[in-house]
Amino acid sequence: MSYDPHDRHEPYEPYPSPYPQSPRYPAPPQHPQSPPYPAPPQHPQSQVTYPWQPPPRQPPTVRNQAPREALGRHSDLRVLRRAYRWQRRTATLTALGYFTLFLILSAFAPGVMSATVADRIPAGLLLALVQLPVTWLAIALYEHTARRHVDPLADRIRREAEVNARRGAAR
Repeated sequence: MSYDPHDRHEPYEPYPSPYPQSPRYPAPPQHPQSPPYPAPPQHPQSQVTYPWQPPPRQPPTVRNQAPREALGRHSDLRVLRRAYRWQRRTATLTALGYFTLFLILSAFAPGVMSATVADRIPAGLLLALVQLPVTWLAIALYEHTARRHVDPLADRIRREAEVNARRGAAR
């Protein structure tokens, strides 16, 4: 027996189906048109989708004021960030650079670290003891660059902010 795709006859079922030939699935129950819960109250000025959404923002009112320069011009803040970044890098690289040098010498040059320098004191011990003064040097560099570069910029921006705040309060 072969299959003919153009044959429009119903397939032969050798056994009758025990199920009725009516729709196989019952129709879904009809629900009332109104929801079973009360509808959320609508804000008079908005059509919110969710009750926790805030109402939309009102457009800003236009005041007749001369445009003022924003607090702390962007270039001032950029210069301050650059000076502070330089300050941190200088101090960090001073301390970490020496510590890294000490570790590299300990791992790859044990002959240098075990050589005696003065009065039978190994060079490794002296280099380890020098780490404390190097840390103090890093702190001193940090304070020096702060006093010389960062603090004057911060003071200038702070003074400008105070002047702008006084101007704003006077209006």
